[in-house]
Amino acid sequence: MEWMNALFEQYGYGLLFFGLFAESLALPFPGELAMAIAGHLAYFGNSNYWLDMMYAFLGATIGTTITYALGRKLGTPFIEKYGKYIFLNKQRFTMLADWFGKYGSKILLISYFIPGFRHFTGYMSGVLRIRFRTFLLFNHLGALMWVIAYVSIGRLFGAQFEKLLHLISTYSRIAVAILVVVLTLVLFFKIRRARLAKKAGLAEAPETAFAEM
Repeated sequence: MEWMNALFEQYGYGLLFFGLFAESLALPFPGELAMAIAGHLAYFGNSNYWLDMMYAFLGATIGTTITYALGRKLGTPFIEKYGKYIFLNKQRFTMLADWFGKYGSKILLISYFIPGFRHFTGYMSGVLRIRFRTFLLFNHLGALMWVIAYVSIGRLFGAQFEKLLHLISTYSRIAVAILVVVLTLVLFFKIRRARLAKKAGLAEAPETAFAEM
């Protein structure tokens, strides 16, 4: 929170624009947190609520439009060769292509709300050659809803925003710990079941051989 506040004091609306622009290129930037803090500052009159949304929207949509153009012009070979540099490996590319195939371009409406997905929607839309007008409609509408939601959250909670961040941080750590425990147990039982199945298979083999004799 303090780090983001210091960045806002230094760079103002430029932080929102270039931060969201960088994130849409699949570069690391905490877009949701930045927008929520911008809304928080707007609550106290330290920024303009409407300008916050405008700069965030422009950064996100200009960035995704550029990645759309790159994906459309350079195609699948570009992703296969350079995708690893933007965390878009072959497995993730296949998964995203399946999502687009299943839900169509309308998935762009909610893609901004899916972490690890919105960063690649521009590239994927271009590679899959979604019509530019269709891309602009759904991508920009999705971006608008995303920006309004997160900037408004910061403004809505106002003075309670820091407490909200603390609660999110606390419970997210608990959730991660629970998830790790669950995954560990699942892995343990899978390995145990595989070992038991292997032992059962080895035990049956001699009996089968004896019966054949």
